[in-house]
Amino acid sequence: MSELILRIVAVGVGATLAMDLWGLVLRRVYGVNGLDYRLVGRWLGHMPRGQFRHAGIGKAAPVAGEAAIGWAAHYAIGIAFAAGLVAVFGAGWLQAPTILPALLTGLVTVAMPFLVMQPAFGMGIASSRMPDPTASRLRSLITHLVFGTGLFIAARLTAAL
Repeated sequence: MSELILRIVAVGVGATLAMDLWGLVLRRVYGVNGLDYRLVGRWLGHMPRGQFRHAGIGKAAPVAGEAAIGWAAHYAIGIAFAAGLVAVFGAGWLQAPTILPALLTGLVTVAMPFLVMQPAFGMGIASSRMPDPTASRLRSLITHLVFGTGLFIAARLTAAL
């Protein structure tokens, strides 16, 4: 059981790292800024005070430690999504990973920003309140497919160990 948990953690961290590297490429090569995880920390930091939605998360009062909270949540969510993949497709997938379950997981996980985070941040459902919703949606979709690819690559690497 502990080996299974370690593999899930490794796959989740690896996939999230792939997503972060993709974001770095987008920023450095194309000048496209992704999600600032401080804002995730800010959002989570306001929850104990009963505030779950914001008109604009960037204008909300900062929260102590929001960057650390946001980054920790980002990686914890990646691990949780990896656990979800294993729960749906079975622990055997970790031993012999295939690309389709990983990409399907990446595709399904885009529901989190579209239906939870973006509305809670004041961006509307699936970025409907953003200046260019189509571009924002496409970036989210591609980023989550990169996450799915990262799940596959990380699982292949851990299976080889």
